Amino acid sequence: MECKVETPFSFSLEDDTGAVIVQTAPGKVVTHRGGTITLPCRYHHEPEDVDPKRIRIKWTKVSDAFQFEDVFVALGRQQKAFGSYRGRVSLERAGPGDASVIIHNITLQDYGRYECEVTNDMEDDTGFVNLDLEGVVFPYYPPSGRYKLNYHQAEEVCRQQDAILASHAQLHKAWLEGLDWCNAGWLEDGSVQYPISHPRDQCGHKDSPPGVRNYGYRHKDDERYDAFCFTSNLNGHVYFLKRFKKVNYLEAVKACQRDNAVIAKVGQLYAAWKIQLLDRCEAGWVEDGSIRYPIINPRARCGGPEPGVRNLGFPDKKFRLYGVYSSESAQY
Repeated sequence: MECKVETPFSFSLEDDTGAVIVQTAPGKVVTHRGGTITLPCRYHHEPEDVDPKRIRIKWTKVSDAFQFEDVFVALGRQQKAFGSYRGRVSLERAGPGDASVIIHNITLQDYGRYECEVTNDMEDDTGFVNLDLEGVVFPYYPPSGRYKLNYHQAEEVCRQQDAILASHAQLHKAWLEGLDWCNAGWLEDGSVQYPISHPRDQCGHKDSPPGVRNYGYRHKDDERYDAFCFTSNLNGHVYFLKRFKKVNYLEAVKACQRDNAVIAKVGQLYAAWKIQLLDRCEAGWVEDGSIRYPIINPRARCGGPEPGVRNLGFPDKKFRLYGVYSSESAQY
């Protein structure tokens, strides 16, 4: 099972009053897109002689905005999963008092905080489990230019590039790993932030300390910024399609199709760079019409001293000629 817990596994007591006591793991459990994970939760009764058929177990996903999404409920032998979790969630059933659930084929949208609630008639108790994904945060702006996206448009452009809007925790982690970006972008909670590792006057003030700058929560319809997207392990692999000549955008799309692949999305290229360690010093088309290339080992002729995915912008699709990055899908 592809699962790990970031702190040494032990159960923490959430509440020691009432007839039902729920215990969950500290820290967070970590997996990647396409993986399988167990969200740990146990309970016991006071007194202990309670009919198991009267125990109700409910799992709910809780967003930063305190919105609740039903995930799974079980009462005795009756079980039901909801929404996108249907067919992917089941009880672990590792013994008496086990309320843990197993989630298969993890998606980007599964990232977040989960509540485990156990009810015995009128008594209940809850615990929380944080599910994290291994992946990469990347800044994104569309061909129309900088600061053109309201919140809903930012959500959509991330989705189109095989990603979701990043959380504050994901952006903060990316900043700790060196992400430095001088343009503010939407996050999934509706806030607008940007990470600065090397303070300079054009990015606030050169005497300001490094950190994640925060504009706070902005109007989701009226205000416009860039986006910070998050993606995880990709289903397949990305590669630079070797050709004898460079091509325009339409020719690039067709070349990938002839190779039984599709032109790579921006999120897929970032995932290949971060997870598959793709290193290619050749500029190529990607799905949104931009020209990019991934660098693991920086060298002078490959665009600067830092690793990253280089972005050469959005050239004329018809007349400018480059290589192309293709994405070939695979089964997990």
